[in-house]
Parts: sequence; structure tokens; C-alpha cells
Amino acid sequence: MMNEFKQFALRGNVVDLAVGVIIGVAFGAIVTSLVEDIIMPIIGAVTGGLDFSNYYLPLSSAVQDGASYADAKKQGAVVGYGQFITVALNFLIVAWVLFLVIRAMNKLKRQEDAKADVPKAPEIPADVKLLSEIRDLLKDRRVA
Repeated sequence: MMNEFKQFALRGNVVDLAVGVIIGVAFGAIVTSLVEDIIMPIIGAVTGGLDFSNYYLPLSSAVQDGASYADAKKQGAVVGYGQFITVALNFLIVAWVLFLVIRAMNKLKRQEDAKADVPKAPEIPADVKLLSEIRDLLKDRRVA
């Protein structure tokens, strides 16, 4: 059983998947920072400081008016539609960035494949080269 597990865990596909997940998490952190630290502040500035994350609908009378979403959740039941809008926007931005990255990678791969598909001139065998040289020498001898 231990040998079977070792074979499973050390299979190429599993290791490749693990590397992909690790890189994906790191890339996700970069994109999340891009969204939260660069794009969302710009959207906030364009919309006059609008912050979707604090929009909610109180479902309990215990929730005070004007409280932040985090405080409102502590006070009672709320529907955080603003937080949902923020997360949905983040998803759309992340999906768009991933689309652009994968599209660029595919374009580079197609260019590499096109370069690799260029047919090379076939290599002339050594005996054919030698026979060609002998032929050329015999032609030159007849002319002279």
C-alpha cells in the first residue's frame, strides 16, 4: 500500500499539478493585489469614492443605520449585496487578466510552432556530395 501511494504521489501529473497550483496561488495573490490596490481605487475615484463593499440590506431591526458592513454583520442578519458586487467585479477582472495572459502565451506558442514547422533543406549525403564533386571535375577536364 505504501509503494502504491509513493507511485501515485510521485507521478509526473501529480507533481505538475502541484507546481501549477502553487504558481496559481502566487499569481492569484498578484492579481488580487492588482484589483484591490490599483483597479478598485481607480473605480472608486471615478465613481466619487463609491465603495460597494459597505452596501447591505438589514434583515434585523437590531442593525443600526449607517454602520459599516462588518459592524452590521455583528449586530444581526444582513444581505451583503455590495460585498457580492465587489467579489463579482474582482472575479471578472481576474478572469479578464487570465484571459489576456493565456491569449499572449498561446500567441507565443503559435509563433514558436510556426518557426519549428519551417522545413529545412534536406541534408545531402556524403557519397552524393563526393559524386557531384567528381562529376564537376570531369566536366572541367573535358572543357580544358
